[in-house]
Amino acid sequence: MQQLFTTLLTGLTLGMVYAAFALALVLIWRATRIVNFAQAPMAMLTTYVALVLIEAGYSYWLGFAAALLSGLVLGALVERFVIRYVDPRSEINPVILTLGLFIVLHALAALVFGARYRSFPAPFGLRGFQVGDTTIALTGFGIFTILSVLAVVVLLVLLFRYTDVGLKMRASAFNQEVARLLGVRVGRMLTLGWALAAVVGSLSGLLIAGGGLVHPSFMDGVVVYGFVAAVLGGLDSPVGAVAGGLILGLSLSLVSGYVGSQLVSLAALAILMAVLLVRPGGLFARVRERRV
Repeated sequence: MQQLFTTLLTGLTLGMVYAAFALALVLIWRATRIVNFAQAPMAMLTTYVALVLIEAGYSYWLGFAAALLSGLVLGALVERFVIRYVDPRSEINPVILTLGLFIVLHALAALVFGARYRSFPAPFGLRGFQVGDTTIALTGFGIFTILSVLAVVVLLVLLFRYTDVGLKMRASAFNQEVARLLGVRVGRMLTLGWALAAVVGSLSGLLIAGGGLVHPSFMDGVVVYGFVAAVLGGLDSPVGAVAGGLILGLSLSLVSGYVGSQLVSLAALAILMAVLLVRPGGLFARVRERRV
């Protein structure tokens, strides 16, 4: 029973990490209808911004804020000077471009920050809480991770459901011409969507790096699991992204704890295939196909 409890708590924290990255993918999909595979190296770069400041002697929270701000700026610049010039009539070209950005940003990080492993601090404890003679596998940083992701999903739901800006962003993503006729400044909305997605991606990078090692490829594995979590919950649903991350994190933690860690990637692939076969739109998708 103790092993099961520990495995579930580990999966909960891991699932929230996947959910944070999935939220970034969902946000940019809802705002621009693009799957951004460059989200991982963008988050990696902003994490290095925080690390440089922390290593220079500044506080963790100053580095944290600087990483989020740099993510906001980086996302806006990528949309304004790269994505915007791709042929909008093609759905595949922007995706291919984000894969190219993935490679370019990796190389840039290695040149600027180096390829060696560097320790990244955590603002809270990394040891589980002690209850009597039992150590609970939930750390202070794990609680911070859970609360951060829940706060982000609440803010995103409020943004898209109850604000004019959220409605304009969704209108710009679905039909730019109609949105322009209604007076929406589509270019600004698309830039804002990329900027906000990069902020959420930066948060995921900070949560993943906390208490671990940072190097130019430290986010590469997360992009796979984050994408699976986003598809599992539904690319249009922030709540679904969190649920998908939790389902994936708990499932993979159980597989790792009771079957074998070498089967984790295979289990993630099996979950993705099952969802695509049974419910292609995701478990929390609300859009249904129209029949004529």
